[in-house]
Amino acid sequence: MSAAAGADAEGAGREEPTRLPETVRLPETVRLPEAVRLRVVAVTADRLGELPVEQTPPSLRRIARFAPAKRARLGAVAIASALESDPDFRERVADSLRAALPELTAALESGSPLPALPIEEAAAAAYLLDSPGWRGLVEDAEAAAVEAASAATRSASTAVIARLREQLDALRAERRTEAERLRAEVTASRAEIAGLRRRLGDARERARGAEAEAVRLGVEAEADRTASAAAVLAADTEARRLRAKLGEAESSLESARRAAREGRGAADVRLRMLLDTVVDAATGLRRELALPPATERPADAVVAEMLAVSAGNAVPAARGLEEDDPAIVEQLLALPRVHVIVDGYNVTKTGYGGLPLEDQRNRLVSSLAGIAARTGAEVTVVFDGTDVQGVRVQTPRGVRMVFSLHGEIADDRIRLLVAAEPAGRPVVVVSSDREVAEAIRRSGARSVSSAALLRILGRN
Repeated sequence: MSAAAGADAEGAGREEPTRLPETVRLPETVRLPEAVRLRVVAVTADRLGELPVEQTPPSLRRIARFAPAKRARLGAVAIASALESDPDFRERVADSLRAALPELTAALESGSPLPALPIEEAAAAAYLLDSPGWRGLVEDAEAAAVEAASAATRSASTAVIARLREQLDALRAERRTEAERLRAEVTASRAEIAGLRRRLGDARERARGAEAEAVRLGVEAEADRTASAAAVLAADTEARRLRAKLGEAESSLESARRAAREGRGAADVRLRMLLDTVVDAATGLRRELALPPATERPADAVVAEMLAVSAGNAVPAARGLEEDDPAIVEQLLALPRVHVIVDGYNVTKTGYGGLPLEDQRNRLVSSLAGIAARTGAEVTVVFDGTDVQGVRVQTPRGVRMVFSLHGEIADDRIRLLVAAEPAGRPVVVVSSDREVAEAIRRSGARSVSSAALLRILGRN
C-alpha cells in the first residue's frame, strides 16, 4: 500500500460520517451493520473527489466539490442512492479504491490475510469491491459491533454496580452515623427525664407547703373578714352621720344660691336683654334675607376656580403678622371658625426634608388631621403641584389639600386663599417664607413660622 493510500485510509478511519437514514438502501439490498454502512459512504465520499466530472453522476457533482468529511455529512443520502441506482458509478468507485488501496484489494480478492485495520473498514471495502467472502466480513463486522456493544453494556453495568456499591456504603455509613446520633439523643433524653423527675419532686414538695400556707391564710382571712364586717358597720354609722351633715350643708348652699340670684343687679338684667335682642335681630335678618346655611367656604371657591384659571393669573393679596411662640399658635387655633392655611413643602422641608415628597405630604396631612379634629379649625394645606399633575390624592377628614396649577407656585395659591376670606374672619398662615409673611401682613391675617407648627405637631 502506497503512503498516500495509507494516509487516505487512515483519514477515512478517523472521520465520523453522517449517520444514514434507515430508509436509504445500499446496493444488493443487504442489511449492513451501522458501522459498515457509515464506512461505505465515507469511502465513497473519499473516492468521489478523485473521479473526473464527466464520470460523476449529476446528482453528486456539486457534492464532489466539498471536502471529504463534508461530502459524507451532507451528501450521504445522494451517495447511497447513486451506489444503488448507478452500477457504472459503483464500478468506478471500486476501481478508484483498487488504485488507492492495492494491498487491501489484493488481499480481499485473493483471500489472503488482511492488513491490520478495523473490521468494518475491511468489510466496507470488500462490499464495494464485491470481492469473494464479503458477506463473511460483513457478518464478522456485525459480530464485532455486537461484541463491542455488549462490552460497552458490561462496562456500563460494572460502573452502575460500582456506583450502587458506593451508594450502599455511603448509606451504611449514614445509618451508623444516624444510629450514633439517636443513641446520643436517647442518652440526653434520659438525662433530661431524670432532671424533670427531680424538678417534679421539688414541685410536689412546694405544692404541699403551699397547701399548708393556704390553710393558714384561710384562717387569717376569716379573722380579717370578721374584723372587716365590724369596720363596715362602724363606717355605715359614720356615713349616715356625714350624710346628715351633707344635707344640712346642701340646704345652706341652696339658700345662699337663692340669695345670690335674688341679689343680682339691674346691669346683669340689661346685659341679658341686650344679648337676647342681638340674637333675635340676627335671626330675623337671616330670615328676612332668606340666607341658606353656610355649606360652602371661600377656600372651596378658590379651589373650584383652579381648573378655569390660566397659569400665572395670581391674585395679589394677603395679610400677616409673624408669631413663633407655640402658645400663641395654640391660642390662634382656638379662635372660633379660624382658617389655618399651611405652606406644605415649607413645613415638611423644615421638619423632615430627607423623606420622599409623597411621604412628606402624607406625614404632614396626617398630623394636621389631628389638629383639625382637636380644635375644629378649617385646615387647608397648599403644595406645589408640578410633581403630582393628574394624580388623585386622598386626604383625611378635616383637611383640604390644594396643589398649585401648572406655571403657578404655592405662594400664589396661598395669597388667593387669603384674599377669598371675608374681612373679620380669623386667618392663620403657616410659612417661614419672609416674602409670604410680609405680603399678608397688611391684611389682618396672622403669620406663624413652620418651626412653631412643627413643635405643636411634635407635642401632639
